[in-house]
Amino acid sequence: MDLLLNKEFWTPVWLSIKTAAIAGMIVIVSGTIAGRLLSRKNFRGKVLLETFLLLPMVLPPTVVGFFLIVIFGKNSPVGQFLEWLFQQPVIFTWYAAVIAAVVVAFPLMYQSAKAGFEAIDKDIEDAARIDGASEWRIFLYISIPLASKSLISGSILSFARALGEFGATLMFAGNIPGETQTIPTAIYIAIESGNMAWAWMWCISIFLLSFALLLVVQLKNKRRL
Repeated sequence: MDLLLNKEFWTPVWLSIKTAAIAGMIVIVSGTIAGRLLSRKNFRGKVLLETFLLLPMVLPPTVVGFFLIVIFGKNSPVGQFLEWLFQQPVIFTWYAAVIAAVVVAFPLMYQSAKAGFEAIDKDIEDAARIDGASEWRIFLYISIPLASKSLISGSILSFARALGEFGATLMFAGNIPGETQTIPTAIYIAIESGNMAWAWMWCISIFLLSFALLLVVQLKNKRRL
C-alpha cells in the first residue's frame, strides 16, 4: 500500500499515459487521413508505400529505434533543424518517446482506417457528390461516420500499442526517471535492479490498462456482429 502512495511509482504511469495520449491523437489524425487516401487512390508504387508504412509492425524495436536515432540525431538535417527550433536535441527527451510511440502505433491505426473506408458503399459517397457536397464534407459527414467502428477500434489499439512501447523508446528516448521513463522501461530497470515489488506493480498496472482497452475493442466487435 505504501508503494501506491509513492510518487516515484506513479510518475512512469502518468508519463506513459500522457505519451500514449499525445501519440494516439497524432496517429488517429494521420492514420485516418492516410487510410482514406490510400483506400481510394490507385497509383504506381502504392504497394511499396503501404509496405513501408506497415514496416514498424514487423521490424525489431531496436531497428526502429536505430532509424529514429539516424533520422532525428544531431548529425542529421532533421535533427539539426529540430534542435534549432526547440533549442535542444530531440533525442533522449520526452518528445522522443512520443515520436517512437507514433511510429510503432501508426500501422495499427492505418490498417483499421483503411479497412473501414474500403467497406463503405461508394454509391453513398457518389450520391453526395451528385448533390453537390465537397470532398471534405463527404469525408467529414459521411465517410467518417460510416467507418466509425473501425476508426474507434484502431484508435484504441493504437493507444494500447503506444502505451506498451519499449524497445524503440529505450533506444531513442532513453530511461531518464521523471522525464522519459515510461512503464515498460521502468519495469526493465526494476527487474535489473532486483526490485520485484515495483516491477510487479507496474506490470499489473499496464496489464489492467491494456486489458481494459482490448476488452472495449472486443465488445465493440461483438456488437458489430
